[in-house]
Amino acid sequence: MRKYLLLLFLIALICSCGGNRMGTTGGELTGVPVGRVWDEPTPYNMVLVSRGAYTMGPGEIDTLWGINIPTRGVSVDNFWMDETEITNSQYKQFVFWVRDSIIRERMADPAYAGDDFYMITEDIYGDPVTPHLNWSVPIPWTRNTEEEEATINSLYKKHPITGEKMLDANQMNFRYEWYDAAEAAKSKYRENPDNNNANITISKDTAYIAQNGKIVNETITRPFSSHYDFVHTYIVNIYPDTTSWINDFHNSNNEIYMRNYFSNPAYAHHPIIGVSWEQATAFCEWRTMFLRKSVSREGVHVEKYRLPTEAEWELAARSGSSDNIYPWGTESTISENGCYEANFSPGEGGYAADNFLITAPVRSFKPNNIGLYDMAGNVAEWTSTAYSESGNELMNNINPEFSYNASANDPDFMKRKVIKGGSWKDIATFIRADMRDSEHQKKGRSYIGFRCVRTQIPGSR
Repeated sequence: MRKYLLLLFLIALICSCGGNRMGTTGGELTGVPVGRVWDEPTPYNMVLVSRGAYTMGPGEIDTLWGINIPTRGVSVDNFWMDETEITNSQYKQFVFWVRDSIIRERMADPAYAGDDFYMITEDIYGDPVTPHLNWSVPIPWTRNTEEEEATINSLYKKHPITGEKMLDANQMNFRYEWYDAAEAAKSKYRENPDNNNANITISKDTAYIAQNGKIVNETITRPFSSHYDFVHTYIVNIYPDTTSWINDFHNSNNEIYMRNYFSNPAYAHHPIIGVSWEQATAFCEWRTMFLRKSVSREGVHVEKYRLPTEAEWELAARSGSSDNIYPWGTESTISENGCYEANFSPGEGGYAADNFLITAPVRSFKPNNIGLYDMAGNVAEWTSTAYSESGNELMNNINPEFSYNASANDPDFMKRKVIKGGSWKDIATFIRADMRDSEHQKKGRSYIGFRCVRTQIPGSR
């Protein structure tokens, strides 16, 4: 009887499996189960910029300033954007994370403290894993051993004149890898038995730290072998250039900003400056990694933080309308109550006319219609777009972007990136949403900052 029942059970199971594949849908095409779609919450301190179409570039040629930027109708998809420019306080979190990671590495290094607790080499079952830092163990800033104190102090130095103990900026190096999926997807790299891949060359960026402590960035050109050829390695010193206050303005008494702007809490909520395009890109990579580690659970996908494209930035600044040359929607830079709409220079040397001599704390002026602050003035902002005088003529009209990954051997004019929005030192013409300028990707300026974006993946709604 038991065998008979077991046979009936097996027959029923087989029929049910076959029915799931063919019978229960009545032969209709119904698609596979989609599973659970994660409805992405609003990221902290970000605003959704809804997809839109607009005319990119200025509608009028400015003969006074020699401005002749082509216009083009474009469309851009949804993305999240930081409400404000990245502040000193926010960027300092990045700097401190790099500092603390180096200290933990040295705590585990036998050449320093040799404490195994700071490096995880096996899982809870005792099986070996890829060694990684243990962030659950606090750094012993006080009540430490002699070896631990020496390890912490190895990241600091004394000023040669004043004797002040300060973080050694030269050691604040962040290493990351970037997979160029767009380049890898090109048809010429697809495996084809009729095509000799040895005749196809690739350029791959790599980096290392030399014995003298200097960062060496190299671009290797070699025959294409596998998709690992599209993984680029970068090491970036991420400490902001505080000397830009001196070097950008000769014969100015700006030493106080050099000493205080990044270190003094009074400037904590001012936008970070002195950060190059390469440093801003490294910040986006770190911010992505930092978030993904905190939400690393099944079914959750988080898009990367990145710099906005020129087209995304302009759409956001215009509040989605081609008619808006300024974020506030009118052609005047003064509001109805007689106040300036942004932090800029109304005239030659008139930096303080808007109540701020240099940068202003973020959110000091009203946001635009979609909730974004300081999309004109305060600091100009890096975009991901490579600069060319041809402007948007080189771009597609759907999600426009012009990318160029300059190699270490390329001339400087090929290493320029588009900056947008103008700054506290610029006049009204150059803080318009439709204007563009450029800067070398390695150069930090006292008037250039940045903010991050993240592509929105449509949710279940």
